[in-house]
Amino acid sequence: MKILIKWLLSAAALLFVAYVYSGVEVQSFTSALIAAFVIGLFNVVLRPVLVVLTLPVTIVTLGLFLFVINALMFWAAAGVLDGFHVTGFGAALLGSLIYSLLGVLIESALGGLFAKK
Repeated sequence: MKILIKWLLSAAALLFVAYVYSGVEVQSFTSALIAAFVIGLFNVVLRPVLVVLTLPVTIVTLGLFLFVINALMFWAAAGVLDGFHVTGFGAALLGSLIYSLLGVLIESALGGLFAKK
């Protein structure tokens, strides 16, 4: 149940990102659902590999390179989907930052709702 609610809220967060920032475009809620799924899939499959491969750069930049990896996952999802568009890397960076902040809020809210006793 928690995963389904998180997916729906992540799609809504993606629509919010498109609403507040013109560099990100989402055509519909269905496109947002698919994009949220693909972003999550990329973050589970590709992101750990990229983090390990870029570990020296991440250490030198004191972890700031992780923002670049997040932006690449966001941009890659836009590249493979039709209803989700990002205008460039800068837009992907800012869009992924907003989306990540909303994801933290969603996760903390759901953590409170679904806390195990």
